[in-house]
Amino acid sequence: MASAAEQLAANINFGAFAKAEELKARIWFTLGALIVARVGAYIPLPGIDSSAFAAIFSQHSGGVLGMVDMFAGGAISRMTVFALGIMPYISASIIMQLLTSVSPTLEAWKKEGESGRKKINQFTRYGTVVLAVVQSFGMAKGLQSMAGPSGGAVIDPGPMFIFVTVVTLTGGTLFLMWLGEQITARGIGNGISLIIFAGIVSRLPTSLGQLLEQLWAGSISGLTVLLFAVVAVAAITGIVFFERAQRRLIVQYPKRQVGNRMFGGESSHLPMKLNASGVIPPIFASSILLLPLTVAGFYGTGADTPTWLQDAMTYFGHGRPLYIVSYIALIVFFAFFYTAIVFNPDDTAENLKKHGGFLPGIRPGKNTAEYFDYVLTRLTVVGAAYLAVICALPEVLIANYAMPFYFGGTSLLIVVSVTMDTVAQIHSHLLAHQYEGLLKKSKLKGRRG
Repeated sequence: MASAAEQLAANINFGAFAKAEELKARIWFTLGALIVARVGAYIPLPGIDSSAFAAIFSQHSGGVLGMVDMFAGGAISRMTVFALGIMPYISASIIMQLLTSVSPTLEAWKKEGESGRKKINQFTRYGTVVLAVVQSFGMAKGLQSMAGPSGGAVIDPGPMFIFVTVVTLTGGTLFLMWLGEQITARGIGNGISLIIFAGIVSRLPTSLGQLLEQLWAGSISGLTVLLFAVVAVAAITGIVFFERAQRRLIVQYPKRQVGNRMFGGESSHLPMKLNASGVIPPIFASSILLLPLTVAGFYGTGADTPTWLQDAMTYFGHGRPLYIVSYIALIVFFAFFYTAIVFNPDDTAENLKKHGGFLPGIRPGKNTAEYFDYVLTRLTVVGAAYLAVICALPEVLIANYAMPFYFGGTSLLIVVSVTMDTVAQIHSHLLAHQYEGLLKKSKLKGRRG
């Protein structure tokens, strides 16, 4: 027999959505905030020669700048006030997570609950400011040194340009950080993830237009487009399957008698995701491998380029065997590294023991922690292989088969994961609304009775 939650889920329809006023208000707020974020991605940075910078950026789009520009929704290629995007906040969050695993003070804050989380979030904001200032200063100095066939990227270089650029770009990042927090609190879904999602999806119409232009021009065949559609659908299906996949460990709680009443004895499960590291491994791996191309772009491609840099560009180019092998190896390494940070078997086993829970057939404490580590290692092997296939496949198709795969594996992971998370939250709000309706009806019936 279906449970009450399953019956409610089956009864959710558009009528229930129309009656959920709070959910509609949250969705409208989220859409409005994302529109504001996209408008800011078109406001140009003061003092930039747009045409000259566009010509210069086209020479560097194959490096880290191209990947960050994808996450920023084209804000870097247009050099707007949101050029840094939300990446400083993400970097600060990752650094705080790394520090939490090695700093006793931060680890104690993490265990304090809500108050500790607020302290960590506040220091994350401070770190965002520091990283944004450093990155914006470096970007301002780099912009002043950029020059192309049509002249320099900066109209009037000097200390004032650097000051205005640092203030503007840092302010843009902090505004996006605040906007993301507002979406999380008053909207639907994770605000930071939705801002990145909107930036990636905003390029979809342009990419599809380019695909159709190539098809009409005859540069690609209809069979290639069909094959591209099949690969894209297969990749999205695989991402959905593996992101939802989890290993559920049964947790049993012993019975205890208090007076004449018996408590406990129920069982639950501990879900362990197949891909616990998320999209962090591909992002880190791409950043490391694209650094030589970025540095080479700033050096130029002439005779002044160092020999080691020319060799790096040759062997680590997109689609080259050494690039693919290194990319897969780094993804696997960061998958294990980041999973070890986000899931601590010893702490999980200790918390389970404190609450009286145990795994059937396994002694609490050290044996439970070893079993968690054993299961997690096996899951991470499969999760790392999944990430490697999803991220490396587009690189191989683009380089060797001229497939018009405009969105890489990292982009697909972000888009699909954020979509799944947002839909799940909408579903949760609808379930809560259904429960509230049932409670109100039961109260009215009780009063009439």
